[in-house]
Amino acid sequence: MSRQDGSDRQTTGADVDDTTATMLHIDMDAFFASVELLDHPELVHLPVVIGHRSGRSVVTAANYVARKYGVNSAMPMAIALRRCPAAIVLEPHMGRYVEVSRQVMGIFTDMTPMVEPLSIDEAFLDVAGARRVHGSPAEIGREIRARVFAETGLTCSVGAASTKFVAKLASGRAKPDGLLVIPAEDTIAFLHPLPVGALWGVGASTEQALLGLGLRHVRDIAHAPLEMLQRAVGVASAHKLHDLSWGIDPRTINLEREEKSVGHEVTFEHDVTDVARLRSELLRQADAVAAKLRGNGLVARTVVLKLRYADFSTVTRSRTLAEPTNVGRRIYEEVAASFDVLAARGIRVRLIGVRAEQLGSGDGAGMGLWDDDDDWREAELAVDTVTARFGRGIVRPASQLGGGSAPKRDVHPFGTPNAATPQGEGE
Repeated sequence: MSRQDGSDRQTTGADVDDTTATMLHIDMDAFFASVELLDHPELVHLPVVIGHRSGRSVVTAANYVARKYGVNSAMPMAIALRRCPAAIVLEPHMGRYVEVSRQVMGIFTDMTPMVEPLSIDEAFLDVAGARRVHGSPAEIGREIRARVFAETGLTCSVGAASTKFVAKLASGRAKPDGLLVIPAEDTIAFLHPLPVGALWGVGASTEQALLGLGLRHVRDIAHAPLEMLQRAVGVASAHKLHDLSWGIDPRTINLEREEKSVGHEVTFEHDVTDVARLRSELLRQADAVAAKLRGNGLVARTVVLKLRYADFSTVTRSRTLAEPTNVGRRIYEEVAASFDVLAARGIRVRLIGVRAEQLGSGDGAGMGLWDDDDDWREAELAVDTVTARFGRGIVRPASQLGGGSAPKRDVHPFGTPNAATPQGEGE
């Protein structure tokens, strides 16, 4: 994989045969930091970190200058400032990032309707049908890069290949501000020298298992007996890694944008041991998750509790409901039950979160013969009506009206508080 500081950058010349490289992956360069630097051009050549200066904050983003010091997104701010004491910390402005993202995505859809956004700052494009109008894949990639810069002042990197997987690898290798085309016939030559960690789905534990078998490069995976891979990572993962090692990735552009989960989480300024305060925060988050579900016409069958302790260890506990719900009280009772099991051991909590998964249409939710949540549903729908008219926070449960210092909320660009990096930012 490419290093996040761009030190192993690779780009393509003008004479490459790109006729088979019709799948593009486009990734904005250090997106959040770059947007902030539009307002601070005097800082472009200095190390800049996006986030809050408080001791419990994490790095939302870092420009490439800061990355050369080993500063990366999702890193605790305290560690980032130890690695780069001269770093300039700028507060994030998520609404601005969303606005610029929409502008960039609009440029993509001007080139082809076959656009699959992956996150706020990256997307796949299938340009096979756009060649007659806009030229070859490489020409389309260059035009997109030129338009993004002209219309936003930002740079992006483009990978072009015959598959999604290789296109994404290529864009990462082209960073920052580059274009790398991998023709189909060059796929194996490009893939096989890469480390095993370059393969999609290889995390830290899987990488260690593969390295333990002496499998260090993608070519080692390609030529390893399938039985060996299965013993190391399981049957399904073994087949997937083997296919990827030979450049096999049949996925096409997915134009259906389904929300897979809805969640809220917060990082506390100081570790919290007060169980009552933690339960109150769970109630607030459960209500927020439920309101977002209702607002999008969704229900959830699974609810998840997330806790991160003072030592940074993280646990999650999920509970599957007999009937899907978008009622905050039901979500709260389920996560609170999971929380009570963990809290019994005595805890110091750094982060707490609630997430709803296995989402489906909310049509007809709660319309069974007996509905234990009917009263709560009616009350919460009434709150929705008040909120729509007067704004959130006008009506709150009594348990949320007590004193105490509030947790710091790191807001996700699409409205979901999140203590780590919003999805997509990092390259």
